[in-house]
Amino acid sequence: MKNKGLIALLLTGGFIGLAGILLMKNGNPANMGICVACFLRDTAGALKLHTAAVVQYIRPEIIGFILGAFILSFARGEFKPSGGSSPVVRFFIGMFVMIGALVFLGCPLRMVLRLAAGDLNALVGLFGFTAGIGAGSFFLSKGFSLGGAVKQPKISGFVMPAVAVALLVLLLMKPDFIAFTENNADSALAAGPGGKHAPVFMALAVALVIGGMAQYSRMCMAGGIRDAFLIRNFNLLYGYIAVFVVALIANMATGGFVLGFTKGVAADGAVVAHPIAHTDHLWNFLGMTLVGLGSALAGGCPLRQVILSGEGNTDAAITVLGLIVGGAFAHNFGLAASGKGVPVNGQIAVIIGLVILVILGFASRRQLKGAK
Repeated sequence: MKNKGLIALLLTGGFIGLAGILLMKNGNPANMGICVACFLRDTAGALKLHTAAVVQYIRPEIIGFILGAFILSFARGEFKPSGGSSPVVRFFIGMFVMIGALVFLGCPLRMVLRLAAGDLNALVGLFGFTAGIGAGSFFLSKGFSLGGAVKQPKISGFVMPAVAVALLVLLLMKPDFIAFTENNADSALAAGPGGKHAPVFMALAVALVIGGMAQYSRMCMAGGIRDAFLIRNFNLLYGYIAVFVVALIANMATGGFVLGFTKGVAADGAVVAHPIAHTDHLWNFLGMTLVGLGSALAGGCPLRQVILSGEGNTDAAITVLGLIVGGAFAHNFGLAASGKGVPVNGQIAVIIGLVILVILGFASRRQLKGAK
């Protein structure tokens, strides 16, 4: 890897690690900071695609990721809309990735941030995510493909940035038809994760920088583990190593590091638990296995898909829409986990998702063999 690329990945990862702690200290949910899956789910709730009152808020971080990637790609001459490869399949892969993430309670990025806070449940998730990427890498090595993307009209690439601008307008205007957890009449519901957020313009500014940096560095944890399996190249993983190291140092410096599965001792001696997490280890593992497998087949983890959608990649945009609908589906049908564990519906959904994606992997492999 050229030094320029390595430096870009390290700077991107380091900034994200620091930003996650900064946003958490300024209002974002504890033991989270940044979570692409959770933030897309919250945004779906604000648009009333689901009615789980504790997780409804238009997250400015999602807006910033898309617009930051759009602005930099446009400035660098890399905004070249493309897509058209298996959109329906990508949509459903996105749905299953979101279901897996909400069973684990976090995307790959939040998994790393949780681990940097000492949450050992995230370590179980990391093992599952790696296993899922390994399975996906197997299918890729046997010829799995969703088809090649082709050039699209420029208007297609502007859709997701336009959606991001529309979401920003709704966030700032707060019309009555948009739901916000913090406005709920029930104080217990209003105190839910959706009611915890950093100041809008702080979160937006940080996310714009992350969006631009992630677009430039091509940072992707799923891609890093995939490359490690397929070509023994660990370059893309440097970014997430930087996320972990910087977030770990920041947590230790601020007393936010608490080692344990359920409870641990903070720097001040207090016994505290890791919020928005559960100890159902099997489902932490399998939930992230589903996320890893889906990310490998779709060509990127949730953060990478959001960034690509800002660059004009309509395939990624379809996947992001699948993630959003998956978040709504998970809460409307009782699939998402909570601190108490994983509901039976969620367990069944993860198994169904794994079976369908494995069938998809093998079906594509057979199709390619037959085409020779």
